[in-house]
Amino acid sequence: MASHQVFSSFLFLLCLLQSIRVGYPATFTIANKCTATIWPAILSNAGIDQRPATTGFALPPGESNTFSVPTSWSGRLWGRTLCSRDSTTGNFSCLTGDCGSSAVECAGGGAAPPATLAKFTLNGTGGLDFYNVSLVDGYNLPMLVVAEGGTGGNCTTTGCVVDLNNGCPSELKVTASDEGVACKSACEVFGEPQYCCSGPYATPDTCMPSSYSQFF
Repeated sequence: MASHQVFSSFLFLLCLLQSIRVGYPATFTIANKCTATIWPAILSNAGIDQRPATTGFALPPGESNTFSVPTSWSGRLWGRTLCSRDSTTGNFSCLTGDCGSSAVECAGGGAAPPATLAKFTLNGTGGLDFYNVSLVDGYNLPMLVVAEGGTGGNCTTTGCVVDLNNGCPSELKVTASDEGVACKSACEVFGEPQYCCSGPYATPDTCMPSSYSQFF
């Protein structure tokens, strides 16, 4: 999705996850509409000098948190689930979306798949803001991005608001206490070119939909 860069805000929702952009710099508001605590995480793309003040935090059900990013920021946001701190080592980890930092702040670590990702490029080509919700690394939470206050461009709400964990094919499903908590991509599970769109399947003409990609 693309929008004109004079957005007032993005509203980024987890279960649903909502995000808001306000002028310069941009402002994101993450709202937890889930029934359990989530731990949002933020990763700036390589080459971005200015970064948000936070890279991860806890967000209880029904609460929201707002932070700013630089005018031309690009990066991704996602939600971590089923997180805890080891009573012996003090290390913090999450069952889904973990960033490998052993702390609530991700500090430059990316999401371990499977995780639903919201990707942003602000003030990009033509001065537009671009955003999408991606399941290329699998899925762990419903997510919705709502752009507020934009003018021009295609400022459409976008995301995946369906709970895919329960219906996830058994060979892709991540479980905890016999309950589906995430859904891996077929590429991650099988590593075969036809599922990864690699090798002889690296073009749109040769990488055809599979039953797994059609599920997503």
